[in-house]
Order: sequence, then C-alpha cells, then structure tokens
Amino acid sequence: MSDLQWPIERDRRLRSEAIAWLKFRTNDGTVPLTREEIKDFVFDGESFALQATQQGIRKPRQLDAALSIQTVYRTPGQPRPYEDTMGSDGLIRYMWRGEDPDLPENRALRNAMENSLPLIWFIGVGMGPAIFQAICPVFLIGEEPELRRFIIAPYDEEAFFTRPTGRDSVIQDTVKRYLSRETKIRLHQPVFRSTVLRAYEERCAVCNLGHRVLLDAAHIVPDSHELGIASVVNGLALCKIHHAAFDSSILGITPDLVVQIRPDLLEEIDGPMLEYGLKERHGKKLMMLPTRKAEQPRKDLLEFAYDRFLNAKPA
Repeated sequence: MSDLQWPIERDRRLRSEAIAWLKFRTNDGTVPLTREEIKDFVFDGESFALQATQQGIRKPRQLDAALSIQTVYRTPGQPRPYEDTMGSDGLIRYMWRGEDPDLPENRALRNAMENSLPLIWFIGVGMGPAIFQAICPVFLIGEEPELRRFIIAPYDEEAFFTRPTGRDSVIQDTVKRYLSRETKIRLHQPVFRSTVLRAYEERCAVCNLGHRVLLDAAHIVPDSHELGIASVVNGLALCKIHHAAFDSSILGITPDLVVQIRPDLLEEIDGPMLEYGLKERHGKKLMMLPTRKAEQPRKDLLEFAYDRFLNAKPA
C-alpha cells in the first residue's frame, strides 16, 4: 500500500471501514479482542494495522492524523503509564504523550480533533494474552494544554457519517447528546463488563454457569454511589437470575464471600428455580473468584452491599 499521503476522502473511508469491521468482530462492542485478532483488518486488499504496538497513539504514515489510541491494562493498584481521568463534565481525558505539545503523536491527535476525524480507542481489559475492548468511534472535542490532555466523547456512527455539518456544530451536538444520555452511554460499561467477565473466566460467581450471553458484570456497589468505582474489584460476574436477585436484595453476599438468601424466600415453596437456583445456594461459598487476588472483590464494598441486603425490606 502506498506510503504517499492519502487524500482526506480515503482517510475517512479507512476509518469508516475499520469501525464497521470492529463493530462486527466485537458484536457491536461487547466482545474484547486480542492483539492478534485486531491485526486481521484488511483495507483495499491489504493488511492494515489499527493498533499501536509500542506507544499509545497510532498514526499511520499515510495519514495526517491519529487513527487510534490505547490504554493498557493494569491490575487494581498498579499505575498506568498515562492515567486517563474523568472530568466534572462526565467526559474522559486522554493524556498527551510526554510534555511537549509538538511531539508528532500529540500533533496527530490535534489534527484528528481539528479535522473532526473519529478515532478508535483500544482499552486493555486483561493480560496473558493482552486483550482490548474496542470503543469506537470516539471523538476528540477539546484540548486542555495546561493539563497536557485531550477531551474525549463517545460519538455515534449515524451522527458522524450521515449528518455532515460544520465542525463547531458537530462538537456541540456530540457534547449535548452525550451528557443528555449519560446514564445510557458510558465509556466504562463495556470495559467494566469485559474486565469482570475475563477475571471470572466467564462464569457466574454464584452458580458457575459458563455461557457468556447469560452473564452480566454486576456492580457490588452501584456506580451511581460515590463508592461505586468502575473497577473489577467492584464487580461480580453473575448470571442474569443471580444478578437480578443481587440487585433486588433477594440474594446477598457476605464479606467472607458466602451467599445468603432473604429469609422469607427460604420459607417459600415454589418451582425448581427458587429451590435449586436460589435456596440451594444459601450458606454456600461463591463458586468462582478471580485467580488474581488483586482482582477479587474488595471487602469494604462487599460490607456496604451486604449491609444494604440485611436492611432491605421485602417488596
């Protein structure tokens, strides 16, 4: 494939096809990919690398702007090389590379921002092998030079590819739509799900069910609460029945990882789901936990959730 600078139309077509391919390969962003799987992308008949291998920012030599960014996975408590943060507006900040605004990678991000080009964000959700959640498209909507970082917002494909408008109106519309749908569109949700399911080897912590489509990543403490961090230590892989039971305080988990069922349910006579799916798990240890101790549920979060379970009133 030619190394000459591509016209902007070809650049946009590359991004559109790459995003469509990733959405297909990841079942619309729900399934993570390994580095090797990400390498399978083909554009105009030739392999084309979507992800950087050594650095966080991928800027192909044929393009004037960055194509993708990545955030590596670290187990809880381990710092990342560049720590992305969330601003008070609910939007994620992505750090410059280094401190020089004119480093080629930082200029490449700025070019993507100034030309309203969508990016792919690969977020690490596990190691051995390294696996990544592909979040795309995302859009750089601003820069905070004094803090050496860019502002990221999720951006839906329909808005970008079917409603061409001026850059300013695109940015305003993106921010408005993101903030108004904050509870529905969160960058951390698919990452949280994949991180938790990977840590629990895609099995329900309560019953050991191993079918991914029947599993959820449950928050121990709701993410709406100040303690409800978007981290694997605040997560449990639960089948849909046990997730619903946990969220409705039918099922509780002690800080020592023992399943408890609400007392009135233990007295109730019903079908096999209640008998074997819930009552039989009462007083039993969780059947699945992350192998890495650093990824196991944090005791203070379990204590908070168990106290909520003990104080819940039957509906």
